[in-house]
Amino acid sequence: MSRLLLFLRRLPRQLWFRVVALSLFSLLALAMAPLMTPFLSDDLSDRFGREAVLPVLTILASGMLAVTTFSLNVMVSAYRTASSTATPRVYRLLLEDTVTQSVLATFTGGFVYALSAIILFRAKVYTPEAAVIVFGLTVLMVVLIVIAILRWIDHLSDLGSMDHTLRLIETRSRDSLQARKTTPCLGGRCHTGAEVPEGPPIPAARSGFVRVIDMAAINARAQDADVDVYLTRLPGEFVLRGRPLAIAPQADDDFCQAISELVDIGDVRSFEQDPTFGLTLLAETAQRALSPGVNDPGTAIEVMGRIERLLWETLPEDTDARDDDARFARVHLAPVTAAALLKASFPPIARCAKEAPEVLAWMDKALTALEHHPNAEMPGAVQDLRKSLLG
Repeated sequence: MSRLLLFLRRLPRQLWFRVVALSLFSLLALAMAPLMTPFLSDDLSDRFGREAVLPVLTILASGMLAVTTFSLNVMVSAYRTASSTATPRVYRLLLEDTVTQSVLATFTGGFVYALSAIILFRAKVYTPEAAVIVFGLTVLMVVLIVIAILRWIDHLSDLGSMDHTLRLIETRSRDSLQARKTTPCLGGRCHTGAEVPEGPPIPAARSGFVRVIDMAAINARAQDADVDVYLTRLPGEFVLRGRPLAIAPQADDDFCQAISELVDIGDVRSFEQDPTFGLTLLAETAQRALSPGVNDPGTAIEVMGRIERLLWETLPEDTDARDDDARFARVHLAPVTAAALLKASFPPIARCAKEAPEVLAWMDKALTALEHHPNAEMPGAVQDLRKSLLG
């Protein structure tokens, strides 16, 4: 995943992007209205002219401002509730809710459209024929707003609930796990820690979590320099500035510096290349449910059911990495093991479930089921985890 692709994937998930895009589209439609007047007949301007559209625009301008403000308050309140009942780290995931973003963008775009149209009418920019076009655009905007209100009403019944939060985490976790199932080593060659040769280390450019590794760019630079790069830090791991990110045998300082800049390091973890992050969020939600102040073992059991389903359906059956299929043959990194996925999922829940025997019983049942997974690593990883957790 290149930096440009990463930016393009993250951009539509930002609330401001949809709001700005729809607002600009509304202004563009108003600007093009005078250009469409030659296609109109003269009698339409008498029926659908300035006097017909101005009252509707006034209602939209005043109503959409109030609706947008109210919807923002509801959104923030629902997201804070979800963060307090599940895990604080889910707040960033909730901000990427596309339904909420689309609804708020429609409300804001309607307000910008109506207010701009009123200003243009008062400035006498529109001819009687152009007013007919504005009337048609206004009718279209009203239809979009009504659809947005219906979507918002339906979405509010679920927004901020535990079911919605868990479903959102599970969906993003499934996408990340499925991506690793397809490319277990992010398209590079897989290695174990013992296979990493000695060589000059590539230091981290800053302290934080490894978020995204630009495999294509690293492979291109490694091919040009005729050097192999062995990554020692996986996405989701924390690294300090100056500490080794990778090893590049026979590489010079300029090459190491260039490779270091191709690893995105941030303050928080992300889902793009980190399959354990979603499992960590699910485990944290179960921990919150098992806290003495909440005491909700049912939610912890539901979380373990989702974790069990994710691991069963997304863990690859074949654990042998085929180096012949590696798209980035010059880049080597370790695959995410079954033991690492289990470690991110069940131990945090087990530590908080000492006083909840029904939760521990369900965990034992889940581990027994996963022990029969066709993945060759899973049975041994389950047995080791059961010994350390359940005795």
